[in-house]
Formats: sequence, C-alpha cells, structure tokens
Amino acid sequence: MTTHPGLVDIQVNGAAGIDLTAEPHRLWEVAAALPAYGVVGFVPTVITSDPAARATAMATLAAGPPAGWSGAEPLGLHFEGPMIAPSRKGAHPTHWLRPASPELVDGWSREAGVLMVTIAPELRGALEVIELLVARGVVVSVGHTAATTAEIAAAVDAGATYVTHLGNAMAPLLPREPGPVGAALGGDLRAGLIVDGHHLDPLFVRTAWRALGPDRFVSVSDTTAALGLPDGPARLGDQDVVVSAGTVRLHDGTLAGSAASLLDCLRVLVAQTGCSVADAVATATTTPLALLGLPPREETIELTDEMELA
Repeated sequence: MTTHPGLVDIQVNGAAGIDLTAEPHRLWEVAAALPAYGVVGFVPTVITSDPAARATAMATLAAGPPAGWSGAEPLGLHFEGPMIAPSRKGAHPTHWLRPASPELVDGWSREAGVLMVTIAPELRGALEVIELLVARGVVVSVGHTAATTAEIAAAVDAGATYVTHLGNAMAPLLPREPGPVGAALGGDLRAGLIVDGHHLDPLFVRTAWRALGPDRFVSVSDTTAALGLPDGPARLGDQDVVVSAGTVRLHDGTLAGSAASLLDCLRVLVAQTGCSVADAVATATTTPLALLGLPPREETIELTDEMELA
C-alpha cells in the first residue's frame, strides 16, 4: 500500500448516479462519494443549463454540509457555460446558451462560491465579463471556443489563466492560426486535460506533457454521474447519455464527459507519457491548487493494490 497526497479534481460534473447540473441540491452527496477515488478536494461543475441550477448550486454550497457529513471538500463552483460558442458547444444544450453580459454574471464571485467560469472569449462582450469576474476573484478559463489566436491573447490580457479540457470542444491547432491549443502549448496558460484514454489521442497527451510539464498540466476527470455506475443509460444535465466501455456519449455519439475517476486518468497519464508518479500526482494536487490560488493540502490517501498508479 502506497501513500500519496490527496487528489484535487477541478472538473467534476457528478458521481454515483448524481448529476450536479440536474440535481445541484445533492452536491454534498457527490462530495461524500469522491474519497473512495482518492479525491479530497474538488470543484463541482455545472454545465450550460437553466439559471436555476446555478442558483441552487450556490445556495447548496453556501448552506454547508449536513450534520455528520464527511467527504471531499468542495472548493467552489465551476460554471462551464452558458457563455460558450454554439459551434463548439459539445454536449452542452443549445437552448440554454447565452450571450456574454455583465447582467448574466451578476452575483458571481469567489466570495459567493463561484471559483471558476469557462467562457468563449470571442463572444461579443466576453472581454468585459472576463475582467469583471477576475476582479471578483474568479478564475476565468477559455473553453468551448472557436477563438482565434488574437482573441485568446485578448482574453489572457483581460485576466484568463486557464484552458478547459484542452483539445476538446475548441478550434484545432493550425500552422498560421494556433488558436487556444497553441496558446496553451506555447504560452503561459495552465490547461486541463481529460486523460481518460478516450478524449485525447496518446500522441496529443505526450505532446501536451512535453510542452506544459507538471507545473502547467492539470489532470481533470470531467467525470459525470456515470462514475461508479455500470454501462447503460445515464444523465448529463437535462440530456440522456449512454455509458459504454468507459465513455459517456450523447445518442449522436458526441462525448459528454467521462466515466473515469481522477486516479484512472493519472494511471493513463503515466502509461502514455512515461512521466513519474510524483509528477503525475502534481498535476492533480499542487498544480490545480496553484491555479486556484489555494495553498497545498495536507491530506494523504492510502492507495490499495487496485488503486495504485504504476
């Protein structure tokens, strides 16, 4: 049995049959399920949805855990959308997409429990919204975006510091238009990657690892209600999805989050890049905490033979 620092997963859509967008009032139940997967801190993620889901998530977090509760600490909320590009929406429902506006983010602040927001910076008004959120202590990430290199640079100037699930739901890397992928690999942004063996080709993972290293590479699970469930039907927000062979997809085949734990992703990262276990663990401990402006955590986890990373 090996001891490692407790993991921090900054993109968790749900677990144990509970979807945080459809059932944000069950946030503390998801938190209670995560230590079984080595996670001691996480960022509950609400995707593009009815505004009531975001309001309920904020109220549930503010109310605190029920009596006698134990589990992974929710560090703050991640609102992934609704200010994202329709052409790069992925599994996000079109009818809930919204333009960027100061009115939409009224009340969103770190103090109110909103820790991170993913936005497409090319949307009209997005740069003003980025500046507002950053001034309120919110970590702004670019994602679900068709932004050009210049538009990404403008977002960084406005205060964006992260890229949501690099390589997925964004414009591709081109030689004269590197876009968000190039801005991450060749710039100073940190980037989250879903290394579950399905979202990214191993060559892309190795390329990103060599460019980013353990200080800018953030391992995220993007896990959903499917974590811990057998193959079959499940939910993501208000949409039906299918869990099959480790993937979560809409009925049209679009990837819709993962069924992997963060430990699963770290195992794949070690296998695909040959990196050390210590460096892999850093991508799910010190690196995401540094992104969020939080100090290192002291908790450790004991990995059983089934949980070992290498």
